[in-house]
Amino acid sequence: MQLASGLARLGTESAFELLARAKVLEAQGHDIINLGIGQPDFRTPDHIVEAGQQALADGHHGYTPGNGILPLREAVAEDVAKFRAVEINPDQVVIVPGGKVTMWYAILMFGEPGAEIMYPNPGFPIYESVINYSGAKAVPIPLREENQFAFDAEEVLDKVTSATRLVILNSPANPTGGVVPREQFDRLVRGLEAHPEVMVLSDEIYSRLLYEGAEFVSLLEYESLRDRLIILDGWSKTYAMTGWRIGYGVWPEPLVDIVTRLNINSVSCTNAATQFAAIAALSGPQDSVAEMARAFDERRKLIVQETNLIPGFSSILPQGAFYTMPNITGTGLAAKQMETFLLDELGIAAVAGTSFGAYGEGYIRFSYANSSENIQRAMDRIRERAVTENWGKES
Repeated sequence: MQLASGLARLGTESAFELLARAKVLEAQGHDIINLGIGQPDFRTPDHIVEAGQQALADGHHGYTPGNGILPLREAVAEDVAKFRAVEINPDQVVIVPGGKVTMWYAILMFGEPGAEIMYPNPGFPIYESVINYSGAKAVPIPLREENQFAFDAEEVLDKVTSATRLVILNSPANPTGGVVPREQFDRLVRGLEAHPEVMVLSDEIYSRLLYEGAEFVSLLEYESLRDRLIILDGWSKTYAMTGWRIGYGVWPEPLVDIVTRLNINSVSCTNAATQFAAIAALSGPQDSVAEMARAFDERRKLIVQETNLIPGFSSILPQGAFYTMPNITGTGLAAKQMETFLLDELGIAAVAGTSFGAYGEGYIRFSYANSSENIQRAMDRIRERAVTENWGKES
C-alpha cells in the first residue's frame, strides 16, 4: 500500500490524544481531572435539543442544499447584524459540519507549494497542520505573553511577502485566552490595504466569551477588508454544541460557489436536524449563553489565582474563551514533560504549549471548562507536588 506523500505532513489536535489517554487511565480506576479538552461542560440548552428532535419528528432527515438551508442562513445573517452590527447577504453564508471545515476549505483554497500562509502561534493546531498539508509554507505570527498574547500589527505586516496568500487571525484565542485590542486590528487593516491580494481568515468562534470589559472586534467591521475576508464561527462553544458538528463561514460572494462545491464533494451537506437546532439556538433565548459566560468568568479568576500560588508557575488573566496559558519555565520542565508529569503523576489532563506551536514552549494550557471544585482539586494537587519537587527554587 502506497499512501499519498502529503499525508505525512498532516498533524493532529493533541487535546484529543490527551483525552484518549485520560480515558484509559480513568477506565483503570484513576481519578482524572480533565483540564485538557476545549469544550463547555454544560448541556446543550433544552430548547435547542427539542428543536432538533422536532425536526426529526417532522421528517427533516434527508439531504439539504450544499450551502445550508435558507432559514438558517437568514438566521445567521440576523445574528451577524445583531452582534457584529454589519449587514450581510444570507447567500454569503455557507453552513458546514463544524468550525474546522471553514478553515480547512480556506487553507486548501489558497495553500499550495510556493504560497505562504500566516497563522497564530501558539494557536489552534489545525491551522499549521492543514497549511503544511496543502504544501504552503506556514509562517507563524508570534503571540507573546508580554503582549497579553495579542499579535503586534507591525510584526505581522513585516512578514507579508509577495508569496503571502492568506493571514489567519483568532480573537478571542485558543489556547491563550488572549483578545486582540482594537488598535492592533486598526493598524493591521491599514497596513493590509497595501496588499490587496492577501486574503484574511478571522476565526471568531469564541466571540461571545469575553470578560471584564474586553472588546470583541469582528473584522467584518472593516469595510476595506470585506471583499477578501472569511469569517469562521459556529455553535460549538457559544451554545455547548460541540458534538452536534455545525458551524458556518461568511465568504466573499465570488467564493461562495467554490466553497459550496467543496462541501458537496466532501460532506454533501450538513446534518438536517442539526440545522434546525441551530436556528433555535440563534433565535431563541440567550440566557444560557450569559449563564455559561458567568460561570466561566468565576472559574477563570479562580484558576489564575490558584495557579499563581504554585511555585514555578505564573499566569496572566485571560480576557476571553475558556483557557489559561500559564508560564511554567520556573519549574525547570519543558512543556511536554509537564503534560506527561501532570497526567501520569497527578491525574490532571492539561495540554503542552508546544501542541499549539513552537512559541508555546514554556507554557501549559488549562481549560477551565470544568467545575470550580475540580479546578481547585487540580491546583491543590499541583501546588502540593510543586513543593515536593522544589519547583520555583533557584538551583
